[in-house]
Order: sequence, then C-alpha cells, then structure tokens
Amino acid sequence: MTKVILSPSITTEIPEFKIGYATYHNIVVENSPQMVRGRFQFYQETMMMDLEEVNLSVYPAVTEWRSVFKKFGTDPAHYRPSSEALLRRLKKGEVLPPIHSAADINNLLSLQYKIPIGIYDLDEIEGSITIKVGNESTSYEGLNGRNMIFTNKLLSADARGPFGSPIVDSKRTAVTETTKNAIQIFYIQPSLPVNEAQKLIKSSAEMFNQIHGGQYNYDVSTKINA
Repeated sequence: MTKVILSPSITTEIPEFKIGYATYHNIVVENSPQMVRGRFQFYQETMMMDLEEVNLSVYPAVTEWRSVFKKFGTDPAHYRPSSEALLRRLKKGEVLPPIHSAADINNLLSLQYKIPIGIYDLDEIEGSITIKVGNESTSYEGLNGRNMIFTNKLLSADARGPFGSPIVDSKRTAVTETTKNAIQIFYIQPSLPVNEAQKLIKSSAEMFNQIHGGQYNYDVSTKINA
C-alpha cells in the first residue's frame, strides 16, 4: 500500500492534523450507473434546499478547514477548500455535472462530509506521498487549466513533485476511464477523533469498491504514525 507521510512542518503547527487515504486496485471507471447518478442528483437537490436557509458557516468542517488554511497562510476567501467550492456552487443553484463514476463518487463524498477529497491515478504516482506546505517553487497545471503556485498552501507530492491539494488537483494524476488503480486522499478535519476518521474512510472505501470493483485498503496518517 502506498504510504502517506505528514510533513513535520504541518504537525508542528497542527499536532492533531490527519489525512485519511484509500488505495484501489483493478477497478473499472466508467459513466456512473443510474443508481449513482440518482443518488448524486438527489443529494445535490437536498443540499440546495438546505443551503437556501443557512450560511456555510453552520457546517463545522467548513469552518474548521477555513481556519486550517488561515493557519498556514492561505486566504480561504481567495483559495477555497474544494469542498466549500462545491457547496458554494450548489448554494448558487448550479448543478454539478456528472464526469465519471470515480469523480462523481468523490464529489458526493466531499459534499456529504464537507471536507476536501482528492482521487488520483495511482499508476501516475511514484514512491510515497508527502502532505506538506508548498512554496513559490512548487506548482502544477490544475484540472481547471490554470498554473497553480503553492506558496503557503497545502499540497500532496510524490517523487516527481506536487500533484494534488485540497484546492484543485493536477492534470498529471487525473483519474480517467482508463484508470485501473487509484488512491483517494481525505483531508479530515483535525478535530475529528482518529477512530471516527477510520470509520469515515472505511465507509467511503466500501462505497467506492461497490461501484468500481477490485480490491482496496485504507488507513489514517497522523503525527504519531507519520
């Protein structure tokens, strides 16, 4: 199983920081089946109705991730956590279009738990993964087509360099319908106890596995086991 390591620069600043991850092997990524599309649409419609009545600050995970960004020097009003960006689209009445089964499940889980979650092609990742804070020399082309520079921003990096973040992920490791092996990274809110984080990752991995087949493993990286 690919190892996910937390940089000491993160755990020194936030000792309770944790990352959940699940690896999947021999999966089949395709257009989402009707069951997934229906569930995704229903959840979006439900969230849209809820968001008509409330501000995003009512969700503790959203508020906590804003504070995490600020602690590392990222302005969350300018660079939003991806989960908050999805919720804001729904609050505006924008329906999230289907992409493929892996991305759709990933977005559904991110909306459900209100945390950033990334999914990556494992065959495009070399060596172990380190979660750290970037600088002016770390950058990549994002899925939005823009060059993202990671000064004072959280990111995921492998032996080749940065490839993911809780803001926007890279084109290099994007999952497609040809992907056979993948890794999902969960930016768990730091206050969530490890045993609850384990339950969240297990439940998410089981759902992903039910749709995509293959085999999976999961774990949570903390300061203790990093």
